[in-house]
Parts: sequence; C-alpha cells; structure tokens
Amino acid sequence: MTKPFPRSPQMSGWEAPQRFEGDIYDLEIEGEVPEDLDGSFFRVAPDPQYPPRLGDDIFFNGDGSVSAFRIQNGHIDFKMRYVQTPRYLREREARRSLFGAYRNPYTDDASVAGLSRTTGNTNVVMHNGLLWALKEDSLPVAMDPLTLDTLGESDFAGQVSSRTFTAHPKFDPETGDMFCFGYEAKGYATDDIAYYVIDPSGAVKHEAWFRMPYPGMVHDMAITENYVLFPVAPFTSDLERMKAGGPHWQWEPGLDVVYGVIPRLGGPEDVRWFHGPNAFVGHTLNAFEDGGRIYYDVPLLNDNAFTWWPDAEGRAPHPAELKGAVMRVELDPKRTDLRAQAEVLSPELAEFPAVDDRYVSAAYRHVFLMGMDLSAMDFGPAPALPANSLFNTFVHLDAHNGTVRSSWAPGPSATVQEPVFVPRGPGAPEGDGYLLALVNRHDEVRSDLVVLDTAHLADGPVATARLPFRMKNALHGSWAGAEEFTRSS
Repeated sequence: MTKPFPRSPQMSGWEAPQRFEGDIYDLEIEGEVPEDLDGSFFRVAPDPQYPPRLGDDIFFNGDGSVSAFRIQNGHIDFKMRYVQTPRYLREREARRSLFGAYRNPYTDDASVAGLSRTTGNTNVVMHNGLLWALKEDSLPVAMDPLTLDTLGESDFAGQVSSRTFTAHPKFDPETGDMFCFGYEAKGYATDDIAYYVIDPSGAVKHEAWFRMPYPGMVHDMAITENYVLFPVAPFTSDLERMKAGGPHWQWEPGLDVVYGVIPRLGGPEDVRWFHGPNAFVGHTLNAFEDGGRIYYDVPLLNDNAFTWWPDAEGRAPHPAELKGAVMRVELDPKRTDLRAQAEVLSPELAEFPAVDDRYVSAAYRHVFLMGMDLSAMDFGPAPALPANSLFNTFVHLDAHNGTVRSSWAPGPSATVQEPVFVPRGPGAPEGDGYLLALVNRHDEVRSDLVVLDTAHLADGPVATARLPFRMKNALHGSWAGAEEFTRSS
C-alpha cells in the first residue's frame, strides 16, 4: 500500500480498517451456549481495503466484510470474508482505490466506468439457501452461507430488471415470500420504485413499477397482512449536483416524509402517498392492520441524523441537537386528505430493532432495540468513536403500551451492535428466546459475541464468546437456522 488511511473519526480508533479475512475454530466461551441454538449469525460491516480515492470518505462507502458465527452443539466457530464484488476485485488488482464518492460514479477513475459500484456492505439475509449481501444502490450479491465464498451479483436469472435492490427485504412468515424493491430503479436520481414479490425458490411472482413524489431515500420498508409500505425520507438526489462532484444526497428540511402504501399484489394505479411532517425516518420495527387502519412503528428524529449530507445551505445539526422517539404512524386508507397521523409509542431514543420474525406483518408485542444513554459512558483514553457508534444498551420494549420491560448494558466502557432475535423453539411464545449481538469492549480493544436469554435479559449473557480482536461496527445482520442452508431449486 503506497499511502496510509486518513486519521478521520470514520477511519481511525475503533473504526480503523481491519482489512482482514480469517477463521477461528471453536471460540473461547464463558458460560454455556444453549443447546437449542443451531444456525448462523451473519453480519456485514463496511471495511475499505484501500485508502479513499478522494482523501477521506464516509462510513457507508467501505467494502463489505461479512462475518459468520456458526453455532451448533454448544460451540461457536467464526469466519470472516470480504464480499468479492467486481469493485473489490478491480481495486485489489490495481492496489489502490478506483471508486470515488458514495453513489457518485462521476468521481470514479475512468478505468472503472460502467463497472458495478456495489460493495454489498449494508445487510446479509438468507433466501433460497443462499446468503445475499445487500447494498441498496445495486443488485444483490449471492454468497455461499457455509464458506462465505462470493458467487456473484444476481438479477434472479433475468427476472429483476431494476438496477437497484433494497438492503431491507421483508419475509412473510407463512409463505416465506420475500417482499423487496429498488428505488432509483431506472438509474441515478430517478424517482422510480420497482416492487417485487419473490417466492422461496427464487421465482418472481409479482412486479410493479411506480414513481414516488420526489427522488428521495427509501432505506427500509414494511409489510402488513394486505399491504406494503415504503417510507421516503426527505433526502433528494440530483444528477447535475453529482456530475459537478457533489454528494448524492441532500437533506431537505422543507419536504414532508411520505409513506407509500400499495396492496401486496397491487399495481401503480393502487399506490397512495400519505404525508407527514418533516423528519428523519429510522428502521422499521413492524407494521400491522387493525380495524381497517395500518399502523407502522418506526423511530423518527426531528432533524437530519446523517449529518455528512447537509441541506442546501450546508447546515447539519450537532448530534446533541437530535431528538427522537419510537413512533406509531397511523395510515388510514379511508382518509381523503392522505395525512399520516403519528403518536409516541415510546420516548426511548432507540434504534436497530429486532422482532420475532414469526410476527412480521401482524400485531405484535415484543421488540428489542439498541438504546443510548450517554450519561452512563466512561471511555477514558479509549479510541475515538464516530457519532453513529454510541449505542450502549439493549432495551426490551413492549409494543402494546410503549414501556420498557427490561434492559441490559455491558458497562461504562462498552458499546453494542445490532442484535438479532432467535426463538427458543418453533412453538415458543412471541419474544421468548435469545438475543445475539456483538459488544465492543473499548477498554480491551476487542469484541464479544453475547447470547442473552430474553426471559432474563437484565441478568446479562448466558454465554459470551470472546474474540481476540475488535470488530468494526456493522450496519446490519440476520440469523439463519441450519434448516435454511439447503436450496429449494
């Protein structure tokens, strides 16, 4: 490597690039791993293999680094591999960064013009026996879930014509159908959404194309028994700004949040757009129907949480100015004014939810989130933290009344990463099972994988698998039971 990485908060301290692939057979464990856990906990983090082409970069633009914790018979094996995208391979061959700013091909080296820009760094999910590395500006990348070998970018055998694919598909718990979409589906800065339903064998069973009110960001989605929801956050993209070397996204404080609602098998003529006050839209907890109304649970913030993409005047809030809550947004198909009504479900400043997947799209009660309590932190001389890495507790929220049922924090010198929920068994009541997540031990500069029993969350881990190094903060991850590793076609 001919030059070092920048010493910016996004690329130093805890977030310094790891540039590492490897395996650890049989991790050291304190406590006992429940015998009924049989599967893999997958996660993906942005981890650039070369210093940024433009001198510095944002966290979201690193190469995808996938980790797998294979849990079986009380043991845990660890594996970590890069998603070997065309971008990754071309830069590896050149021994330098060739791609420029996040989602802006006009800042790339001319030698990679037209090459896929995907990093596969945002989420990993199982479908049809394959692990899919997802990045919402591109098509998904298939990987072998056992070896983490990269199999390649996929348009599902020509069935998906969208240029992009969401990082947050939803799965129907009864049918296994994958509900998914791409926004900017026809190319950069377009207002097109392509919506798909893909069955467990990989066959597209429904497709619909429609346009949103402005070319905004649609990071997550939700499904109910009869509908699909697309929350559009008030960031806009602009092709001329990108051609001039500017950012892909710009915060728009004067725009409404809009929520697109379409019947599961609906077409473009069926889409209705509900408007709500300007806000930053977080990750979906869940959505369900009751009495003919749709209820969508999601964290909302009063201002732009992605401060690296300011408004037209260059304004971005200080993180301390951000206020938020977990909100319940009511979308009534009978309303003629198409206004979204929101009320506080919980005042907790919490994000990155994990629900019992058996209750996705239905009335539910239990949700587990990452909470933030800055007053409880004491890092001393520990490495600097970027603002998006300050979650330090797990919160069990009751979605019926918004109360905190229990919580657990790993200590004043530790932070947490996104949890996944695993039911105790097929017949277990909702929310009864285990949370799996990484804990960042800043005082030791290394990470733990913890297994928490949701029935006794406040008691702390029933098992802790010690890693001998730090794990960069991931974006998202998922759990897959061992039965999911077999392809259906």
